[in-house]
Amino acid sequence: MNAIRRGLGNAVVQAFLVVIGLVWMTPLAGLFLSSLRSAQDTAKGGWWTVLTSPGQLSFDNYAALLKNSGMTQAFWNTVLISVPTTALVVVVAALAGYAFAWLDFPGRDAIFLLVVALLVVPVQIGLLPVAKLFGQLGLFGTIPGVVLFHVAYGLPFAVFLLRNYFAEIPKEMLEAARMDGGSEWRIFTRLILPVGRPAIASLAIFQFLWVWNDMLVALLFADSSSQPLTVELQSQIRQFGSNIDVLAPGAFLSLVVPVAVFFAFQRHFVQGVMAGSVK
Repeated sequence: MNAIRRGLGNAVVQAFLVVIGLVWMTPLAGLFLSSLRSAQDTAKGGWWTVLTSPGQLSFDNYAALLKNSGMTQAFWNTVLISVPTTALVVVVAALAGYAFAWLDFPGRDAIFLLVVALLVVPVQIGLLPVAKLFGQLGLFGTIPGVVLFHVAYGLPFAVFLLRNYFAEIPKEMLEAARMDGGSEWRIFTRLILPVGRPAIASLAIFQFLWVWNDMLVALLFADSSSQPLTVELQSQIRQFGSNIDVLAPGAFLSLVVPVAVFFAFQRHFVQGVMAGSVK
């Protein structure tokens, strides 16, 4: 009887999760189907009409998207902003996190407290001062300028996260590695990075998603030649409100990339989230 109850309970939970998953995926499916419909079909009815009239679906909108130089350039700009930013934040935060966790140097605790204090600084406060500084340095309106801003404001949380994770690594492991003659760099690359891979992967996912979906920073720091997809889509809506045959596939492309990244690294993400719960 207990086995039957447990089986029914698991079935109910699984059914509930399936329903939640379907509800969560409905907007993505609706956007995808809308991106395959013409502007005339979209004006006549909602995307669900394709269930009874599948002849509406075609890839003509994506062909038009590839011919739209503004959208294609914005896509590559987004890649050139998101990938270097994520890589820089992860590398610098991993090095700093290891230093704050296991290296003794003057002012270590004070500097770490300063890093933690930066977490409470809203990004809006630094927009105008940094914009003025970038203008003097010739970085305003460029992709490197957008990348540097994202790196600067992503590092405090990244350092805080990785430092706390690295500090949980047993001290005996590092002492044994040092007794075997391992240098700090060798310990970092051969021990810390493999052990900290779940936390590093989680950080990379969060940082990539935040930068890919950002519009506020890009709207201020990027010009017309370096603006990402979020700004380009907003510009297309403002200029061509009925240009749904370009907007829908562009929006789907902007959405599906972070979703694909999340599902590709979800195993590491779950390990990073659950890492502290089994200690």
